[in-house]
Amino acid sequence: MSLLFPLGLLALAAWLVPLLIHLARRHQYAPLDFAALQWLRARIRPRQRVRFDEWPLLLVRLLLLAALALLLARPVLRGGAADTHAVTVVAPGLDGTALRGQDTKGDWRWLSPGFPTLADAAPPFPQPLASLLRELDQRLPAGSPLTVYVPDPMSGLDGERPRLSRPVTWRPVPMAPPATRVAAVPLLQIGGGIAEREQRVLAAIQRAWSNQPLSPARAATTAPDDGQLGVWLAAEPLPTVWQAWVQQGGSVLVASDPAGTGWMPVLRDAQGASVLEYRPEGRGRLLRFTAALSPPELPALRDPDLPRQLLGVIAAPAAPTLAPAATQLPLRGASAPLPAPRELAPWLLALIVLLFAVERAMATSPRRGAGA
Repeated sequence: MSLLFPLGLLALAAWLVPLLIHLARRHQYAPLDFAALQWLRARIRPRQRVRFDEWPLLLVRLLLLAALALLLARPVLRGGAADTHAVTVVAPGLDGTALRGQDTKGDWRWLSPGFPTLADAAPPFPQPLASLLRELDQRLPAGSPLTVYVPDPMSGLDGERPRLSRPVTWRPVPMAPPATRVAAVPLLQIGGGIAEREQRVLAAIQRAWSNQPLSPARAATTAPDDGQLGVWLAAEPLPTVWQAWVQQGGSVLVASDPAGTGWMPVLRDAQGASVLEYRPEGRGRLLRFTAALSPPELPALRDPDLPRQLLGVIAAPAAPTLAPAATQLPLRGASAPLPAPRELAPWLLALIVLLFAVERAMATSPRRGAGA
């Protein structure tokens, strides 16, 4: 047994309360003078020992306070036999009822946040399957067998193949792969006032990307369209409509000296100097050049390969989230999950209620009043 909050034992100092009450309420014996005793010489009365009356009631009260102090310290039990029954999880998007078949006694769950039972409604698709597998591995006891049904090809991947602490029975279910969308070359959409030299630079970049002219400037009350790269190089702050568009996943190129911190370089020139920086904003991002858009102030603009490098940063392909399920069989080697401690609070609460009932019964007993 261990304590999650050992300082709760300081409440044992409350033991002084019943001790003092029982010392103060000891039975007092009133002296009674007899006429025949008045001629006797008074003797020194012997010193009385400290004596507690009604010690069973005192003991019950001390036990009650001790149980309350232990409850504040939050005792838990560690170790013991863990429930290592087999668990089967089904990824969202699969027919869990068909996969389960006639197995009504097994522990079947959805591979989704919270790992609800298969009897619950099917979770939305897709889900971060790789991350959920790692979480489930740490939730289950170390000896629990795990079977996983995943679609093939498997989605919901991240930057690393899952690594678990236990062997897994891997069951890929063939499915038609979803259609992949090819990222289009972004179109620059300027807004607000912009200098002529900056407009010439942006027009050259747009022609290098898509051989299309630069779109006309857009009003501050109209945000760029999806798939466009907003450009706001005016001295005024970014309009509210544009800010909301960035929060929803848009990208805007702003002036080189906006207020705020947290800028990180994403493009450098041949000498290692930062050319382009970015800062995340909600689900979108802000971009800025480190100097004004003119060759004297930003020499990297003279590099003929700069448009291609900019396109590689702005329209970078997303990390792959789809792969054959056979290649995603979890690896071994992760740390084994720690055994979950068992809380003793419910048992302590029951003991406290019982002790309180016994204490009230003893304190209000008619026999106690007669003895007093």
